[in-house]
Amino acid sequence: MLPIQILLNNLLYDVSEIAIPFDRVDPEAIAEPVTWDIKLIQRFMLVFGPVSSVFDFLTFYALLHMFNAGEALFQTGWFMESITTQVLVVFAIRTRRLFFRSKPHRLLVAMALGSAAVATALPFTPVGRWFGFIAPPPLFFAYLFGATIAYLALVEITKSLFYRFYRAPARR
Repeated sequence: MLPIQILLNNLLYDVSEIAIPFDRVDPEAIAEPVTWDIKLIQRFMLVFGPVSSVFDFLTFYALLHMFNAGEALFQTGWFMESITTQVLVVFAIRTRRLFFRSKPHRLLVAMALGSAAVATALPFTPVGRWFGFIAPPPLFFAYLFGATIAYLALVEITKSLFYRFYRAPARR
């Protein structure tokens, strides 16, 4: 992506997360005090970082080999996949439950979906052209939808295995 596209991605992600202070946590998460477990956080990053990277590489492959993307389409597709997955994965990693069994605050949902919608619509606008985006082919949206669902499913499976293998952090 171009530097301006990366900055826009960061801005949209930051806007999507503005509502985090209003979010509710699961009751079991605050039932008793928890100590920070830095090793658990490190393991979490080392496990979930590569899961995210796999879908970036799949998107690179799809853009290059399925969509024969030139520079502008590649940047547009990666921007859309990147912002969509990074905004939506928050709902999976904010809870140890299955993400659809935990109720995030409505404002968090609205901000996240709004940011993803802006990122998806932007390539079809004059402002999107200013950022170097072009309208992707309709089939790309089927790919984006399928890849996003597959990514969230893999995150849920990985999360379940992760927390089964690495027990809950020590309680005080």
